[in-house]
Amino acid sequence: MRPVNASSSTQNATRQTVEHYENFPVASWLCPPALRPPIAAIYHFARTADDIADEGDATAAERLTDLSAFKSDLDAVAAGRTASPRWPQVFTPLAREMAAFSLPQRLLSDLLSAFVQDVHKTQNGQGYADRAELLDYCQRSAAPVGRLLLHLYGVHDAPSLTRSDAICNALQLINFWQDLSLDLPRGRYYLPEDRCRHHGIGREALLARDATLATTAATQAAARRLIAEQVQWSRALMQQGAPLVHTVPGRAGWELRLVVQGGLRILDKIEAMDFATLEKRPRVGGWDAPLMLARAFRM
Repeated sequence: MRPVNASSSTQNATRQTVEHYENFPVASWLCPPALRPPIAAIYHFARTADDIADEGDATAAERLTDLSAFKSDLDAVAAGRTASPRWPQVFTPLAREMAAFSLPQRLLSDLLSAFVQDVHKTQNGQGYADRAELLDYCQRSAAPVGRLLLHLYGVHDAPSLTRSDAICNALQLINFWQDLSLDLPRGRYYLPEDRCRHHGIGREALLARDATLATTAATQAAARRLIAEQVQWSRALMQQGAPLVHTVPGRAGWELRLVVQGGLRILDKIEAMDFATLEKRPRVGGWDAPLMLARAFRM
């Protein structure tokens, strides 16, 4: 890997990325300066594609067309060709960093496949049948980011990749349970349907956010038990991956400690509010930093 100096524009892009990915504090001052440009390029790629899939008032057909064009530009720069002029702020730096660091195209393509799936699922009002199907989605929407970062740090062994997948998938799941009050009204449904049935919670009631869910004590209690179960699953997954912090070298290991503790802290907050994320979204703020730092040191 060749050393690269982070420019001010790259640092600005990095800050924007960190704000957008609240549970992924990447490319901070803990990150070696030489790796900030490729990390910023990866996150700018992912953020732009995610916005194409999720944001604004475009139709599903328009989103899929744009994601296809985005994929064509990725294929172009991976092959050493010039991308279209549509997203120069994404593909100009990405082409440079792919060449400099041999970033695996397959992992970037996996991210795009997950965003395409999001569009199809939302368009058709579909959810996820069980945890296996949901994890398959996470393995493409979240795990590639961790694997790309490990690639930059020269970590390639199978146990580390497995632990990275566990951390990233846990973070994705934590974000789902944190954002239920925001996602459900927009037709985004990530609670495993088999677990909903197990707890007697109808998918239609959750999507509609009807009065029964809010006023019936038994239904509300069942919904909270459902969310509590998913929180427990996510915490166990995070703990499976946590030993990776001892493998990643230098300051990146400390960065990863904070990533892990940030995700666990959100789970703490969901538990503290009695798993009521259907009504309110918990947040991690500056006042949580001392506790997260202390827990990171204890790791």
